[in-house]
Amino acid sequence: MDFLQLAKNRYSCRSYKKVPVEKEKLEQVLEAGRIAPSACNLQPFYFIVVTDEDLKQKVASSYRGQWIKDAPAIIVACGDHSKSWKRADGKDHCDIDVAISVDHMTLAAAELGLGTCWVCAFDAAKCREVLNLPAHIEPVVLLPIGYPADKGNPDRHQAQRKKLDNLVRWNGFQGA
Repeated sequence: MDFLQLAKNRYSCRSYKKVPVEKEKLEQVLEAGRIAPSACNLQPFYFIVVTDEDLKQKVASSYRGQWIKDAPAIIVACGDHSKSWKRADGKDHCDIDVAISVDHMTLAAAELGLGTCWVCAFDAAKCREVLNLPAHIEPVVLLPIGYPADKGNPDRHQAQRKKLDNLVRWNGFQGA
């Protein structure tokens, strides 16, 4: 499938079949995250794959939604702020690098027939404690992954996204 169709097919899946994801497919998804570009190629990210049911429930409890507990696996995408590139004005690109890797993983998962959902509204301190993460490693995204029990609508972008004319400015920013 071409890239735009793949991107349109990918959606935030919040309902999963009770079927484990094959390790080979998880590794393909993780490989997509591994090869993602990062500022100065510093690769300040780690991916913790949680498939153990007890640990998965503890990680899931850092998020308020109950649906996440049904995902067969959760990838916790973490950033290492001690290794990330900082711009001259101090802006830390760690979260950007993690986001690029997670986006690669979500698209790879969609191509494999798997569903994912970005979860950022979680208690990072609780997740850090559950996973015993060192202070310089921040859990940035919970990425539940599994076979979807629901179906996305690839045509939703026509109505749910702004028109290109509302987003694009050529040769400077004119009008808001």
